[in-house]
Amino acid sequence: MLEITRPTLIIDKDICLQNIERMAQKAAKYNLRFRPHFKTHQSAKIGDWFKLFGVEAITVSSVQMAEYFASHGWKDITIAFSLNILEIDNINRLASAIKLNVLVENREAAQVLSEKCYANLGVYIKIDTGYNRTGIPSSRTSSIDSILEQLSENQKLTFKGFLTHTGHTYQAKSTNEIFSAHFDALLKLRSLKSRYKKQYPHIEISMGDTPAASICGNFEGVDELRPGNFIFYDLMQYSLGVCDIEDIAVRMVCPVIAKHISRNEIVIYGGAVHFSKDTVVNTDGKHLFGRVVIQNEGQKRLLDTNNYLSKLSQEHGTLKVTPANYKNINVGDLVEIIPVHSCLTANLMGHMQTTNGETIRMMPKY
Repeated sequence: MLEITRPTLIIDKDICLQNIERMAQKAAKYNLRFRPHFKTHQSAKIGDWFKLFGVEAITVSSVQMAEYFASHGWKDITIAFSLNILEIDNINRLASAIKLNVLVENREAAQVLSEKCYANLGVYIKIDTGYNRTGIPSSRTSSIDSILEQLSENQKLTFKGFLTHTGHTYQAKSTNEIFSAHFDALLKLRSLKSRYKKQYPHIEISMGDTPAASICGNFEGVDELRPGNFIFYDLMQYSLGVCDIEDIAVRMVCPVIAKHISRNEIVIYGGAVHFSKDTVVNTDGKHLFGRVVIQNEGQKRLLDTNNYLSKLSQEHGTLKVTPANYKNINVGDLVEIIPVHSCLTANLMGHMQTTNGETIRMMPKY
């Protein structure tokens, strides 16, 4: 065990590399451009691991993140977040230096681009395929036509195609629901591609949720794959049936600070500021914030679902454990917690360590 005295995010580089290789091979199998989303790790060093598998184009979730990775040598970046028109000056500067793509989903954003963009810029239209967060429903072709008309007024803008995040796969109750959501999104996007292909011969479809990218096998008509969480995976993906426990590359290592025998609870130094408030439903129907791994006689052991991270406050976490495991965990021990959502956990921590002790810094937050 590394020298750890406070909550520390540990990643297994070998597992990360295996996950990257597997997804890169899948993209190649289906003749898809592999444009992984870097919001999960937000690290230039981890970004370099993707280059080992031929990755040249990436996805980010903010202009700031695009600037960070551009400063570390990435020259082809899509900002997969609907355009914030207040950042048009930053976008112009960045688009003058690299190949940049942005998303629009309304005429207001398209108008700002047509009036103020002076650098070559790729533009995707964000389509809502059922997640109901952002994007234009695929049936609203009049809105799409209006945006395209506005974009056509500036020759610096190139309409690239349609992009979606089928985020409702994260709420699926079974793998069949993931297959169904993915196929429904695929049909909607293929219909749009067919409708506009004559006018825009090079039109593309870009998709990217980790659940569908991991297990689905129908990508007919898709040009680009943009998953992000897959590099680490987490309990959410495991609970969806998307990955095995062995595919999860992240652990939060937390010191034990107290024990309460009257309720078989153990308190750790590790709370909502470290893990986030995301949960999955445990086998007992209760919500959990993480699964517990302990060291026993020199061997790590994943405890069964009767033992789990049951509560979080700002800095405290509470483990609900069986009487037998209560005896095996002592104040001053370090326990490993498999987080529910690795993206938010990494974002909150801001840095991580590999299992061999290498420190991984993430992009500055502000």
